[in-house]
Amino acid sequence: MRVILKNLHLIDPAHGTDAVRDIQIVDGVIDKISDHITEAGEIEVIDFNGAVASPGFLDMHVHLREPGYEHKETIETGVQAAANGGFTAVCSMPNTNPTVDHEALVRWIIDQSRMLLHGMVDIYPIAAVTKGREGKELAPMLELAEAGAVGFSDDGAPIESAEIMRRALEYASMTSRPVIQHAEELSLTKGGVMNEGFVSTSLGMQPIPSIAEEIVIARDLKLSEYTSAPYHVAHVSTKGSVELIRAAKAKKIHVTCEVTPHHFSLTDEAVRTFDTNTKMNPPLRTKEDVEAVKEGLRDGTIDVIATDHAPHSYDEKQVEFLYAPFGIVGLETAIGLALTELFHTKILTLHQLIEKFSTNPRKILHLPAVKIAEGERANITIFDLDKEWTVDVEKFRSKSKNSPFHMKILKGKPVAVFNNGRLLISSL
Repeated sequence: MRVILKNLHLIDPAHGTDAVRDIQIVDGVIDKISDHITEAGEIEVIDFNGAVASPGFLDMHVHLREPGYEHKETIETGVQAAANGGFTAVCSMPNTNPTVDHEALVRWIIDQSRMLLHGMVDIYPIAAVTKGREGKELAPMLELAEAGAVGFSDDGAPIESAEIMRRALEYASMTSRPVIQHAEELSLTKGGVMNEGFVSTSLGMQPIPSIAEEIVIARDLKLSEYTSAPYHVAHVSTKGSVELIRAAKAKKIHVTCEVTPHHFSLTDEAVRTFDTNTKMNPPLRTKEDVEAVKEGLRDGTIDVIATDHAPHSYDEKQVEFLYAPFGIVGLETAIGLALTELFHTKILTLHQLIEKFSTNPRKILHLPAVKIAEGERANITIFDLDKEWTVDVEKFRSKSKNSPFHMKILKGKPVAVFNNGRLLISSL
């Protein structure tokens, strides 16, 4: 395949590139980058009219649901959603059925990724910390890492035992892979459905207090310091969590963290609609928490933007708020929300935003850096900074449509991805 991608605003923060260029790709490899490339012979030419081209985005927190929950999502529909939303790679979480706690399942997921969409979206499996995600006995972490797992998590459930967490961190340090914690003290959140505060009180909803997240993070930071092991906090949502992580980084503790687009775009006021697509765990928090999260993104305390893409079928969400499952889809709205809420509001520069979607997750997971340079394999995300569009869940490639952002107008839109020799134009 020979293709010329013309008039791209090429930005590669890791290599200081920031200029309008044409890119010629031959058989999946960048053959030439220049101010102007003249077409010669049989070659496909696509003009992107100044859209931004960056190293391919990686979402390090995605629930592909397969095996076991194919009525919500499959690996095939998940990677289609990822490509449609501007991602060239995702990390699949292990809370499937069976749990990804065996090397055979890790290898199977990787094999599936190579076949679907001709491997356009790379899948990097996250394996379970404990067998069955039951928190009782460590999974064979070294074997899982050897099979290709890039991190470990019992996501959907916290690692409650301090002893188990300590041993997990010690094994993780042997593999240079992080333990990714779903920070939740379950004794404080039992029966809770939304953030504890004025809104939960006025609605009469069972609360999930912010301290439930912060207690676990505080304990784990001490364990990470004690073991000198890599520790990553999933979906940070509270002001207190951001402050704990900021202080830990100042002490040189080996901690990183992520935030989801819904946690910097919505507050618990959204729950007043009783839309079950505003129910997630951790829950939507207060305006003060949202502002703290944005400041954490600005000052570098928060390293990564990840979606926590959590598909649920229509009938599962069409119940009373109390009984609906937690979670929303996020792959196809993440770039638009980040540009709308963070770039156009001057909270993040474009370089910072690309670092949080591309550079930093690869650093945390010890994956090779993506370079947009001659001789490199083309792995590119293309997006329009200023395109206004209305979110329409019927245009999603995800099997599930559970999004609170349906019909929301966003400024900034994914346009295309190129990876592993293939180009896909977004249908959003």
